[in-house]
Amino acid sequence: MRKLAFLVLPEFSSLGLAAAIEPLFVANWLAQERLFAWTVVSADGRPVRASNGAATPVDGDLDAAEGCGTVFVLASFESSTAARHRPVLQRLRRLARFGVEIGGIENGSQALAEAGLLDGHSAAIHWDNLTGFQERYPAVHAVPQLYAVSGDRITCAGAAAILDMMVAWIGRQADAGLAGEVAEHLLLGRVRPPETEQKTLGEPARRAPDPDVARALDIMRGTLDEPLPCAAIAGRIGLSLRQLERRFRQELGRSVLSQYGLLRMAKAHQLLQQTDLSVTEIAFSCGFPSPEYFSRRYRAQFGCRPSADRRQATTAPVLRRKPTKTQPAKPHGRHSLTGRSENS
Repeated sequence: MRKLAFLVLPEFSSLGLAAAIEPLFVANWLAQERLFAWTVVSADGRPVRASNGAATPVDGDLDAAEGCGTVFVLASFESSTAARHRPVLQRLRRLARFGVEIGGIENGSQALAEAGLLDGHSAAIHWDNLTGFQERYPAVHAVPQLYAVSGDRITCAGAAAILDMMVAWIGRQADAGLAGEVAEHLLLGRVRPPETEQKTLGEPARRAPDPDVARALDIMRGTLDEPLPCAAIAGRIGLSLRQLERRFRQELGRSVLSQYGLLRMAKAHQLLQQTDLSVTEIAFSCGFPSPEYFSRRYRAQFGCRPSADRRQATTAPVLRRKPTKTQPAKPHGRHSLTGRSENS
């Protein structure tokens, strides 16, 4: 029997915990024996508030993780604060020294990185946190794929990818046949391999991008700090600006300049919430000519100053795509589910 512990940090995702546990339950049920046993723990043994507001009971504190062969850390919002909790970091290092397999789910990987347990390893990071993670932990090879296995470290971008990771993990611990049956019962169909890349903000949501649009987007992402004229981007891929504009309208429903601005604003939004860089540093690293101009643009987009958006919390502003020709328009209104005003 393989024993696991799931360490939940404040504001973790309830979906993430359910997606991690359910495949283990299904495996036990199908095998008609207890192949896997798990426990849910918190840093102090008290219930933990999930990002959806639910108070989640736990089985104990970190002492309950002793004797487990694998420990997964789950975090989502407010991860920077939770990941720096010294007792948690010390215990994770101790578990790793004793040969325990350590995993990070969604922003739980930040706690592993903060403890130095991912240095030199590949780590799968959700696309919305990739920029900030790379800035904060340069010794980690952060990759935008579903999940990654690097020695005795496992990392997962979160959400639906957790099911893929756990089914593959069951296959390694038990057998591939059982893992396939688990996938069938979970209606997964074909389990995605770990190196499957995530879709990111700015990519078409419904169909494969035009190759020239994809090349233009790559050029944009590589020049966010020093933006190129749109005509220069078109020239690099052998098109006129008019031709590229038409391709962007067809694929993304917006102009080349608007898309470029969206990518720059997305990077700035991520760096503000996920790093300790100053507003001035972020403004220049995202290609804005001055902090003042950046502040005006940011306030127009999110309804707040950049300096007021330094936490990745459920109440923080959200950057969303504007409706395009291939996406139904959203109802009018400027309020998110959390009650905070936001702009599309």
